[in-house]
Amino acid sequence: MISLNEIRSRARAFTIEWKEEEREDAEAKSFWDEFFNIFGVSRRRVASFEYFVHKQDGAQGFVDVLWKGVMLAEHKSKGMSLDKAYTQAKDYFPGLKDAELPRYVVVSDFARIRLYDLEEGTQDEFPLDDLHKHVEQFGFISGYEVQRYEEEEAASIKAAQLMAEFHNEIAKTGYQRHDLEVFLVRILFCLFADDTEIFPRNHFRTYIEQRTNEDGSDLGSRLLELFDILNRPEDQRQTNIDEQLAAFPYINGAVFGERIASISLDRAARETLLKCCAFDWSAISAAIFGSLFQGVMDDEERRQLGAHYTSEINIRRVIEPLFLDELYNEFDRAKRSQQRLETFHKKLTNLKFLDPACGCGNFLVTTYRELRKLELQILKRLRKPKEMSLAMFGADELSKIHVNQFYGIEIEEFPALIARTAMYLADHQANQELSKEFGVIFARIPLEEPATIINDNALTVDWSEIVSPKNLSYIIGNPPFYGARFMNKAQKADLTAVFPKGMKKVGDLDFVTGWYAKASEYIQGTQIGVGLVSTNSITQGEQVATLWGYLTEKFDIHINFAHRTFKWTNDAKGKAAVHCVVIGFSCVNAEKKYLYEYPSISGDPVEKEVETINAYLVNAAQVLVTGRRKPLCDAPLMAMGNQPIDEGNYIFTTKEKDEFLAKEPGAEKFFYKWLSSYEFINGYEKWCLYLGKADPSELRQLPFVLERIENVRNSRLQSKREATLKLASTPTKFQTENIPTESYMVIPEVSSENRRYIPMSMLPPSTLVNNKLRIIRDASLFHFGVLTSEMHMAWTRAVTGRLKSDFQYSIFIVYNNFPWPPRTELGHLYEQARMRIEAAAQEVLDARSLFPSSSLADLYDSNTMPPELTKAHDRLNRAVDAAYGFNSRKSEPERLEFLFDLYTKYLTDSS
Repeated sequence: MISLNEIRSRARAFTIEWKEEEREDAEAKSFWDEFFNIFGVSRRRVASFEYFVHKQDGAQGFVDVLWKGVMLAEHKSKGMSLDKAYTQAKDYFPGLKDAELPRYVVVSDFARIRLYDLEEGTQDEFPLDDLHKHVEQFGFISGYEVQRYEEEEAASIKAAQLMAEFHNEIAKTGYQRHDLEVFLVRILFCLFADDTEIFPRNHFRTYIEQRTNEDGSDLGSRLLELFDILNRPEDQRQTNIDEQLAAFPYINGAVFGERIASISLDRAARETLLKCCAFDWSAISAAIFGSLFQGVMDDEERRQLGAHYTSEINIRRVIEPLFLDELYNEFDRAKRSQQRLETFHKKLTNLKFLDPACGCGNFLVTTYRELRKLELQILKRLRKPKEMSLAMFGADELSKIHVNQFYGIEIEEFPALIARTAMYLADHQANQELSKEFGVIFARIPLEEPATIINDNALTVDWSEIVSPKNLSYIIGNPPFYGARFMNKAQKADLTAVFPKGMKKVGDLDFVTGWYAKASEYIQGTQIGVGLVSTNSITQGEQVATLWGYLTEKFDIHINFAHRTFKWTNDAKGKAAVHCVVIGFSCVNAEKKYLYEYPSISGDPVEKEVETINAYLVNAAQVLVTGRRKPLCDAPLMAMGNQPIDEGNYIFTTKEKDEFLAKEPGAEKFFYKWLSSYEFINGYEKWCLYLGKADPSELRQLPFVLERIENVRNSRLQSKREATLKLASTPTKFQTENIPTESYMVIPEVSSENRRYIPMSMLPPSTLVNNKLRIIRDASLFHFGVLTSEMHMAWTRAVTGRLKSDFQYSIFIVYNNFPWPPRTELGHLYEQARMRIEAAAQEVLDARSLFPSSSLADLYDSNTMPPELTKAHDRLNRAVDAAYGFNSRKSEPERLEFLFDLYTKYLTDSS
């Protein structure tokens, strides 16, 4: 099956060709023949052109393209109505047998394409220019599913597994890490070279089969002998060496120069190596190297190294909006002029790229490959393949893009080694494509002009010593993902040193923010564009104001494009589950900015041109939501629940409470129902012995209660915290006490992001809650209704912090900054709106009460939420939206734009 990357590349070339003036009046048949070729499918083999049918009215008709049971296409002249084309297509249906009826209908006019999925009831229209952005939707042509497709190419996955298996056989023998890593990369190079005409075809495999013993006893020495030959020019080799060794070409010291320790191998290792040799390594993609690296490491080490190696799909989410799309647009503008094409070609040769966390080089390799593909399009126009060949010009005279335009920094030695090798392999693959086009096999052997891959700490090394900012064009990459609480001491020190000494709240920043700060300082006074993949935590919660306040105030950074939160996918073994964003920024405020929204977090993005992008990745005012001690609006105070600091002496299960009261019945009046967020959401029951208001004379009559009090006092005395030691003098009191005397509202501090709504509720004063629940004492049904609505949830999703991927609800960031419905704008209608919200909020509580045996976890699970509750929430959402004057049919991005604009207004009004 043809790869999606190749499909995209073909789609770009197809649209360029069909935009030519001389092609506009071409036959629809040619259009569809070439369209199918994009997906590696011959139209003639699967679909008929001008298929005869009888229409419903008895008239004869001819379907432009019919793939029976799959697709029907109808083509019109440029500018004609696609609606009419679709109507005409549907008119053919009565003349088709049931088995011939298509799932997909495609209509086009050479300039636009519209795709209907009749099973899903969807349609999508886009300009022909954007076909490469929509190829997944036509995945049914090449055999890919439309809704989702496999990011990991089968060849790459298999190759990684084979190399991991070979590594394991060697590692069993105790061969040391560095030598093993170098050895493994050399084997990788040989396997690739054996299938891509760097070596004579299958020469490495033949050498292993014919020149090593079956028991593998001499395999290690034979391989080291080969490595020495590959590092030695032909004219410096002994004249009497084995003829099979002599047939290997000179590669050079970049891969084979370092001396490594001798290695002893066995039968199992030889058999595994031959198994690797039997695989076709010419089919691997750049993503193999990330997979390789993770595939040979254990889970714990992978976690420690933060090795979230990026899939090619995620790489393209960075490089396409950062530079690749515009380069293709520039090519489109230049393609009719040889002089402009030559100028554009020269521009490509001057582009330089830095990945300051390059890992195994996936970003660099993919970027290099895409530039070479674009260059090939240029060369095809400058030098017609039928008239000129490599034999006439030589590859260097044609291809002027080299791996020495690429720079990387990687803290770990092994991935840095792989990255250097990967760039050579990517270069050879590109040269093979050039050879196919111009008719002569070419390989840049011996290897020359290497990429600059530095094995160093990117947060401590001076990037300008690696490549001057005056010469650099773009910074790309995927820095390591560590939360603020998961860094080791060395990482904390490295991160702190990047920011100004004494800067507040640096300790709350994730590790990746160090790359944002370093890049922002490095690009000052330049037009360098930066595109980084990051965890979405840097666009949520308290980090936003700390990081982006610094970047904008100190360096005047502008976000020019961004992918909002999407679910991470990568090509590595044991894929890490992470929610990510892509942020493109520079010192230049771009005229056109693009936001990429994800209707489904695991799906494909929708591109939207916007006026501005703020630090929350919203098309709204450039504001930073900072912590506030009191609500911005006229709203009741929210506080945290109780924190006993009692070593569990005051907390009981139902069974423990009953047993305790059997011994101490006089203590019953002091027991309150007790909830943490876990019990609250899941419907479990615990109890608390609250003695803060007990009469001392009563307590002295309760010996088992006094025993608990004494245990609490002693446990506090053993603490090293001064505040806890002080608290030992009042052992009946909690460290934090929040004891309501009337009904009150609670919100859990942490709640799953998979729920559409954070479960909230009203509780009686006979129930106490711990510090993992937030309390609003003076809350009414109005407050409950607004806070459990989609409006408040959208605000929460945008600005709250996260614990892993779950919501971590902040009083100071989320609640105190929440923009409540605008009372002044509603005027006398405010009370009516308030009453409608209260009525709808009560309906939500009533709907819950229909299921008394169900917990809030049951009720708000996306798979089990009752229809009655869903409908009640929908009615509540409409009532709340009406109070805001917001159209409920609008999307969440539009809702966020509205909320941020309202928040900005409230800030202005309060200042």
